Amino acid sequence: MKVQIGEIYGKQTSARFVMYNVIKVSQSPASLQNLVTLQNIDNPLSLFEITTQKLVSSGYIRLSQTPFIDLEATTPKRRKASKKPTRCPLTFDFLEERADSQRPAPIHQDLFA
Repeated sequence: MKVQIGEIYGKQTSARFVMYNVIKVSQSPASLQNLVTLQNIDNPLSLFEITTQKLVSSGYIRLSQTPFIDLEATTPKRRKASKKPTRCPLTFDFLEERADSQRPAPIHQDLFA
């Protein structure tokens, strides 16, 4: 499985559906697996690394190949955590029927809503 920077993955937790941005993809020096750094969309200060094999086996689903850029970063921490966007946030992707500034719709309905 190939993971690219800017993709959005989602996972159903016991409480809700959580979405993550792929911030960085790098190859681990110890093994031939790729390390993927994920950032929680709702909490940009929450970062963690996972291998591509664990990403698939843990139940993460690719929701989108275009990034999500939050235009309404209200707190200073969120502004600090957000990176310089590589695309215009208002770019509309007709294949995914949303702009980069619009939150992607989850593929599966939230089981606990």
